[in-house]
Amino acid sequence: MIAHVVLLKPRPDLTGDERREFIAAFRHALDEAGTVRGVRIGTRVMHGAGYESRMRDTAEYLAVIEFDDVEGLQAYLHHPSHVKVSELFGRLLTSALVFDFELDGQELLTRLIDA
Repeated sequence: MIAHVVLLKPRPDLTGDERREFIAAFRHALDEAGTVRGVRIGTRVMHGAGYESRMRDTAEYLAVIEFDDVEGLQAYLHHPSHVKVSELFGRLLTSALVFDFELDGQELLTRLIDA
């Protein structure tokens, strides 16, 4: 399984209409691509851990989008409905970090330790 991990921070001056536009475009891309297997959305939690003060303030939200394989991820990224999301990223966010990970449960951890 592939996890497409997106950390994002909206511009502080976003209007309600801009927020609704982004959410609608994102939902449309998730629904239309046909290769998305799961989605989790989260908000950053601050709880006083020491590492929090050392992290750059680059994310308020997290999206983890799951795909069966890299081909499914690529189909999503190249789908016409995702083009709108990409355009909105550049216009509505102050920062975004995007990473893709292969998920292999604890078997991958064992391979890392044995390497």
